[in-house]
Amino acid sequence: MPSNFVEELTWRGMLHDVMPGTEEHLLEEMRSAYVGIDPTADSLHIGHLVGVMMLRHFQLSGHKPYALIGGATGMIGDPSGKSTERNLLDEPTLRHNQQALKEQLSRFLDFDNSAENAAVLVNNYDWMRDFSFLDFIRDVGKHITVNYMMAKDSVKKRLTSEAKDGMSFTEFTYQMVQGYDFLYLYQNYHCSLQMGGSDQWGNITTGTEMIRRIGNGKGYALTCPLITKADGTKFGKTEGGNIWLDAERTSPYRFYQYWLNVSDDDAEKYIKIFTFLSKEEINKLIGEHQETPHLRILQKKLAEEITVMVHSQNDLDNALKASDILFGKSTSEDLKKLDEKTFLDVFDGVPQAEISRSELENGLDMVGALADKTGFLASNSEARRELKQNSISVNKEKIKDNYIIGVSDLINNKFVLLQRGKKNYFVLVVV
Repeated sequence: MPSNFVEELTWRGMLHDVMPGTEEHLLEEMRSAYVGIDPTADSLHIGHLVGVMMLRHFQLSGHKPYALIGGATGMIGDPSGKSTERNLLDEPTLRHNQQALKEQLSRFLDFDNSAENAAVLVNNYDWMRDFSFLDFIRDVGKHITVNYMMAKDSVKKRLTSEAKDGMSFTEFTYQMVQGYDFLYLYQNYHCSLQMGGSDQWGNITTGTEMIRRIGNGKGYALTCPLITKADGTKFGKTEGGNIWLDAERTSPYRFYQYWLNVSDDDAEKYIKIFTFLSKEEINKLIGEHQETPHLRILQKKLAEEITVMVHSQNDLDNALKASDILFGKSTSEDLKKLDEKTFLDVFDGVPQAEISRSELENGLDMVGALADKTGFLASNSEARRELKQNSISVNKEKIKDNYIIGVSDLINNKFVLLQRGKKNYFVLVVV
């Protein structure tokens, strides 16, 4: 028998709305549910994670999860809370993105076909691409009234907003296409539940209405809250944009740092949503954190758990080493092991100066490196004084005033890290 999925989501703070009868329906036997995922990029970002975690909990509860790649709907644009439409995808890009997303999803969902409740990836483009407009309005459109569609909050917000472009017919029909997805999955995959963010409630219930009117069946709806940050800023966004699950877009170090730096209030909320730790473990961690908040126990555990889950233990270990570099606990060897992206992430915002490779090949004296050539220090005399006081390091190692910087000092064949004291850094970039 399945375990209580709704109960699990409730204590984790992952339940916003649920259609009456859903909990009982899921406790009767193994059921199938799906979450839609936008395929406009070849990577998920952490804004997608809540839906993915819901699917994982669904599978752990003994049910069968479906991840629906919105190839067709991704070509249209969803009006829910958005003011602009999405760009059209061509099919090769769509297929590339689909494969990349499946690889990422496989870190969370078990796609092993031998298991009865193995996860399945589907793409609504596969059943929508040959569906003619005339067929759609004849077989589907006539069952849903314009009055019903106009009553949806997502539509009303766009129609009453001051956006000069208004709302296109393409966007207006989005809920019809998404609703048809639910009907199609219900009829062809016995999928009886759709899940999503709370802003999707209107679109999801359009699907349950189609199942009732066209499929003569019963569909269920369940949504999770939209994740927010305690300070009111948008979850998952930084000045640099989205926090991606792809290591090439967001390095594991930067990914780890994002979670490490969340507020105490957010850490207490996120550790329930973004880890699979038990209720007992989480309550114990919360208690320890409240006794010694300066140790940031919750943030550290959250960052560790989710970095290993999305990336790997090795990536977490490297992120921890990279974190140590800024606090003086690392060596020149640790520094030289950093890949270029992680190095730039660690020293983001640190002043830089460019030097030519030929200057390094000929040997760059320390006074020039600190003042003349870079401006790291204000003058040659200040550079000589700091060198005599033994406060200058090259790549985390103290050096003498007669030290010459050469090609052998390069990190990733491109950078040299200068340091005065414990906290003042400067990066030489070879061009």
